[in-house]
Formats: sequence, structure tokens, C-alpha cells
Amino acid sequence: MGRKLRMGMIGGGKDAFIGAIHRIAANMDGKIELVCGALSINPDIAKESAEMLFLPQNRTYLTYDEMITKEAALPADQRMDFVTIVTPNFAHFAPAMMALEHGFHVVIEKPITFSLDEALQLKAKLNETGLILCLTHTYSGYPMVKQAKAMVADGVLGKIRKVWVEYPQGWLSKLSEREGNAGAAWRTDPKKSGKSGSMGDIGTHAAHLAEYITGAKITRLCADLNIMVDGRMLDDDGSVLLHFDNGAAGVLMASQVAAGEENALKIRVYGEKGGIEWAQMEPNTLLVKWLDQPAQILRAGSNYTDRLSSYATSNCRTPGGHPEGYLEAFANIYRNFTATLTARIEGTTPSAEALDFPTVEDGIRGMAFIDNVVASAQSELKWTEYKIG
Repeated sequence: MGRKLRMGMIGGGKDAFIGAIHRIAANMDGKIELVCGALSINPDIAKESAEMLFLPQNRTYLTYDEMITKEAALPADQRMDFVTIVTPNFAHFAPAMMALEHGFHVVIEKPITFSLDEALQLKAKLNETGLILCLTHTYSGYPMVKQAKAMVADGVLGKIRKVWVEYPQGWLSKLSEREGNAGAAWRTDPKKSGKSGSMGDIGTHAAHLAEYITGAKITRLCADLNIMVDGRMLDDDGSVLLHFDNGAAGVLMASQVAAGEENALKIRVYGEKGGIEWAQMEPNTLLVKWLDQPAQILRAGSNYTDRLSSYATSNCRTPGGHPEGYLEAFANIYRNFTATLTARIEGTTPSAEALDFPTVEDGIRGMAFIDNVVASAQSELKWTEYKIG
């Protein structure tokens, strides 16, 4: 194509954690440049943030609708190619829909929208326009997560029987939303976050990881949600029993009041012949446990093409022994999206590895997970049939 893809950003100003993460990830492979932004609803922060990122004044916008409208009016060789949306949950749908209506591809933070209905509307618009949407479920970008998925798909573990996935954090062990913590404030506000707290924020990551690695879909669940910190409006802890369409059973736990925990996402998947174990805080290691032989340790590394899947090695950036973590996994999502979008622009066919990034379908599954977990927690029934729409 002979040029970088041009990215616009909505949200993610100097006072936002996740915006900086997206910019680092997008920049890691040198194939994307940030050309414009509506970086904050606060005009002063929007302008200051744009200056810090060296955006020109005429590409610094104070609202997302101004940005999308004016970018769409620019010549094709100047306007942004796609927009990244890193606002709180309640402010995902409107800019995403407007971007699609004006012909722009979209990268969006999870959960994809505020409600399942909004996610389904985005899918309908994508079907109408043929545009691409990438959802940043970061943990599917880790090489050893992709290795685990490949091993399950190849039948190495035999028929999958059991899934345990847990995501404990401790950062909401106090009523931080009333102590000046902006991230805590919107995540615990049902008007901004949605109908669920911990399950919407991190439980969706755990559910996505379980479905991504196993290739199976949740069909039934039994959920228990709790508010452990007095005065909080949304759940900060919960557990879910799961049934999958391949016959497997699972257990999912998500808690943000596990005092002392950081981001201890961990998954174990067991089949007839053995199991795998992966932990986000030790991401370059995949532990493989066998029924009839000693356990095996697999390690990430671009030089391990003779023992890891192409999906794993194509997402490794360094030889084995050089740690790669959260930023690299995030960048892998962007790299695969970029390769797919570039192929679209050039009229070529992207590789299967490039197409391996979360899409609107994953977003819909995530919103359905939230709806079904909340419905189950409020029901007297033991099991709730898993519904979408």
C-alpha cells in the first residue's frame, strides 16, 4: 500500500489510562499513525492532549460528531482510515454507529456497547456496509493463548470436558468511586457502565477467553452476583457455573474485591487426554498436563516454529526468553486488524492468522453474557438458558 493506516481516536485523553495503551499498541509495528482525535469531552483536556500528541489544530476536534463529519469531508488520501473508540461503555454505540455510517472502520474497547440491542444494531450496520470492526479483547492476543486454542482445535487434548477460568482483582476493595478514582466512578455507575459491574468489566474477558480457547459456546449458566462493598451500586464479585455446546462444563469467577490481587486472570482447560493451564501474569508459559506422562512446559518464542502453531509464532515478536506481555498482546490485536484492513484496501486476501482478532460477533457474545448472568442471578431457577436477543 505504500503508506501507514491513518487512525482517529475518540476518548483517550491525557487523563485516561486505556487511551495511551491503545496508542502504544497501534504504534508498535509502525503501520499506523494517529492523525486526528476528539480526545475528551472536556475542551481544555481535548486540546492539551492533542498538543501533547502533536496533532495539528485543524485535526483536533471537541466532539466525536465534529470529527467524523469533518474527516469524512476530507479527500480520500487525507482522511482517517479507521477510528478507535476508548470512551466509557455508555459512549461506545453512538460514535461507532456514526463512524460506520460515514464509511469508517472501527476499533472499539470492550464491552462493545451499553446493551445487547446496541451490539446487534452495530452488526446489522456492518452487514450493510461491509466495514470491519475490531474489538480489543486483549487476552486473545497473547501467543500462548493462541497456542492453547490451536491445541484444542487439533484435538491434542481429546474431547474437552472441563473449563475453569478466574479473574480476581483487588482494586475495588474499598469504595474508591467516592474517593476521587475516575475509573472506579464510571465502572460502578449503572448509568455509565451498564447492568453489571465486575462481570461486565472483567467477567466478559474471562467468558471470551473460555470460548476463544475451547471454540465452544456457552449454552446454559447458573450465576451468583454479589455487592461486597457497602454503598456500591453494581456487583463487585460473582461466580458462574457454565455449560457449553460441546458438552463441557465450566466454572467462571470474577471479583474486584479480592484484596491484594492485581490482574490474576487464569484459565485451565481439560480434555480426555490432558489439560492446559495459562496465567496472564506469566503469559509466556503454557503448562500442558498429560494423563499418562509428565507435564510439559511450552514457552513463547518466534524461533519455536517447529513446536508451536503458526498462530502462536506469528504473534511472537522476539525469540524465546525475551518477555512479551500486555502491550505486545494488545499490539497483536492491532497488527492483525491492520493486516486485514490493508488487504481489504489492496484487494488481496488476508492470511488466516491475520483474521484472528475479536469482531462484532465476540462483542455480541459478551453483551449476551452480561444479560444472561444478571438474569440468572435474579432468578430462582438453578439454570438459565443462554439467550441472544
